[in-house]
Amino acid sequence: MDLHLLADNLTNPALLFFFLGILAVQLKSDLEIPSNSSKFISLYLLLSIGFKGGQELSHSDLNLEILYSLLFGIILALIVPLYTYFILRRKFTVANSGAIAASYGSVSAVTFVTAISFLELENISFGGHMVAVMALMEAPSIIIGVLLISIFDKDNPEKIKIGKVIRHALTNGSVLLILGSLVVGFLASDAQAEGIKPFTTDIFKGFLSVFLLDMGITSGKKLSSFLKNGWFALIFAIVIPIVNGITVAFISASFTDSVGNRLLFAILAASASYIAVPAAMRLAAPKANPSLYLPMALAITFPFNITLGMPLYLGIIQGF
Repeated sequence: MDLHLLADNLTNPALLFFFLGILAVQLKSDLEIPSNSSKFISLYLLLSIGFKGGQELSHSDLNLEILYSLLFGIILALIVPLYTYFILRRKFTVANSGAIAASYGSVSAVTFVTAISFLELENISFGGHMVAVMALMEAPSIIIGVLLISIFDKDNPEKIKIGKVIRHALTNGSVLLILGSLVVGFLASDAQAEGIKPFTTDIFKGFLSVFLLDMGITSGKKLSSFLKNGWFALIFAIVIPIVNGITVAFISASFTDSVGNRLLFAILAASASYIAVPAAMRLAAPKANPSLYLPMALAITFPFNITLGMPLYLGIIQGF
């Protein structure tokens, strides 16, 4: 790993605010971000990145690389929950295995946003279509996770309504906002986009810093209860992202030469959802334990990816 990349990342103000949030919990401080403000900021980040991605996409020619990228993202979202489910079944119940597998097959929008901030810090360009790739990876893994639970949970007398789950996955607020913002950005002219640039671009990093502070507080609160689940969950939450990230960092070279796009693919493959999947699993798999799969994604995988994961994957991409 390039120590320069690691140092740049660990001294990024947004990331330092994340550590401040964790420290505040350890010190038992009453520091907190109001829930309404936190929700607004998360919506803002999704809107901003979706809009900017749409603008980038409007200036790109639709080519085979973009089509391959979209297809590759969907395939990833289908394969990852399938293979991770059978690893997880060695230690966890069908419901918990399906929920965790869906989380690691899906993606973390905040990790993606942080990776974009990291690329901008390193002056590395990336394609606007990667926002569409991220959005398309949310729903397939949720569907696969629910299908696995439905097939293997013999003790569940109630038949899971797949249609309802699919509709919920596709109309989930984060998915709908990122896709909608992508379309709005694609349709807006350069002059119109320039008019709202102070909102979509200039204040972006400030809001990201506040949001990561909130994520640090939330992660710090969930970490202690998670550690009671044993070593298997902890090892899984670190090793699987590394395996997925490194594998995809290499495979993505077969259809794109862009270092930025390859890093985003790696971070999407390595990330785990802690927003869309928990919301869907609350509906589809009530027997799954959210105090297990939520901290795995938020308190372990998310911090790992935004601290060590991004410079690790970028170092591999640039080195090979």
